[in-house]
Amino acid sequence: SDVACPWCYIGERRFERALAAFAGAEDVEVVFRPYQLDPSAPVVAQPMADYLTKRFGRPVDAMLTQVSGVARGEGITMDWKRALAVNTRTAHRLSQMALREYGADTQRKLMGRLFEAHFSRGMDVSDHAVLAALALAVGMDEARVKEYLSSGEGADDLQAHFDRARALGITAVPTFVFNGETAVQGGQPASTFLQVLE
Repeated sequence: SDVACPWCYIGERRFERALAAFAGAEDVEVVFRPYQLDPSAPVVAQPMADYLTKRFGRPVDAMLTQVSGVARGEGITMDWKRALAVNTRTAHRLSQMALREYGADTQRKLMGRLFEAHFSRGMDVSDHAVLAALALAVGMDEARVKEYLSSGEGADDLQAHFDRARALGITAVPTFVFNGETAVQGGQPASTFLQVLE
């Protein structure tokens, strides 16, 4: 998953509905593995629509409108006028810290906050103060998070995750991997996720 991927946000929301309907939900652990759709995304945040127009060489309004409509159906507001394009490496480092030090449930809550911050609230998800506030909101220790973000801690581990995704042949996100055996690509309907879970 990538924080900068709208279909990851939509897919997670659909998966969440499927999991809520699954009888064995209490036995399922959901872990986010890092992936960068655009490793060359700017280090300094800039308006998302402008960046995507430059990246794709054409206006992206129709594409963004279509994604917004699908997201709205899942109860998600995409605010493209406020959304910022920025490199997600630091957000991924924080997500991996959440998993290592607090567990999968905290990581999942943090990812939900990151998606919302990025797509709905126009926040810079590379900014250490923003990330620390989001981490604090899900119960992480603010001082530890600030110390971690200002260091290089977790960078090698993160790169190993990116390399592993490539080695597994993952070229698009979201990719949901069940028990290390079955992969489902894309923000599929909740019914598809439920079928795979069952």
